Amino acid sequence: MLKRGIRLKYRADVPSSYVFEYKDPVALGRFIAEGGKIVPSRISKLSNYQQRQVNRAIKRARNIGLLPTGNNNHDRFGRPEAVSPKPFEF
Repeated sequence: MLKRGIRLKYRADVPSSYVFEYKDPVALGRFIAEGGKIVPSRISKLSNYQQRQVNRAIKRARNIGLLPTGNNNHDRFGRPEAVSPKPFEF
């Protein structure tokens, strides 16, 4: 009987020595789905340790504004657009 959480076939796309940094949004963008969610390790083919590194790096990059928190369609769903009743003047 197999234990839960053990992968039978694991082929890493990223070398195990690679370090994910929050300062590199281009590399982290590969691990973010279209709706802004972080891709699970079974799809991204990362080890558990690498997946934790990616999660930390993505969350740090989002906190300082290097990565978006979601796409515009998701963020504005069901909310009216804010329109000022008085036009803006200098």
